[in-house]
Amino acid sequence: MRIESSDSAGSFLDHVVVAARTLDEGARWVESRLGAAPVSGGKHPLMGTHNRLLKLGERVYLEVIAIDPDAPAPGRARWFGLDSPEMAERLEQGPALIHWVERTDSIEAAARRSPDAIEVLAASRGPYSWRIGIPADGHLPGGGSLPTLIQWDGDAHPADALPDSGCRLLGVEARGGSPRARIETPRGLVVLE
Repeated sequence: MRIESSDSAGSFLDHVVVAARTLDEGARWVESRLGAAPVSGGKHPLMGTHNRLLKLGERVYLEVIAIDPDAPAPGRARWFGLDSPEMAERLEQGPALIHWVERTDSIEAAARRSPDAIEVLAASRGPYSWRIGIPADGHLPGGGSLPTLIQWDGDAHPADALPDSGCRLLGVEARGGSPRARIETPRGLVVLE
């Protein structure tokens, strides 16, 4: 399956997700590959995670996410499978591109069409509020072969406030739950996995 970036007509790609054991580790990994450093994003009290962000085009970005060691454990499984033993084992090998998120204008309708049982949760951080579809046990939708769905409330989008990184997301390919992102950088084309 090939998903084009939101710079392409008709696409709903919102962001790609790099997970790491720590934000510093994830940010170094991204910078070493793309030549651009993610900037501070914020904390997600609902999930006990925090992130850093890197603009990859108009209303599209890369998110580095990790469990926040200073946050209390959430009362539910974290998103993106971050609580699963399989993800912990994967991240022991180093940071990785683990998933992608698609923007929708009607998350409730999109969640009803999902083959997974999706809970639509409301979240916010600073000026941003959104609704996101997450399986109750936190696993990646479709075993990683389907995107996580998001609907931004209002006009604010994180990519609008990010500095230009000099990088552009060209597209994402999802094969068997292992996404690959093609990114144009000042160093040339880079494929993140």
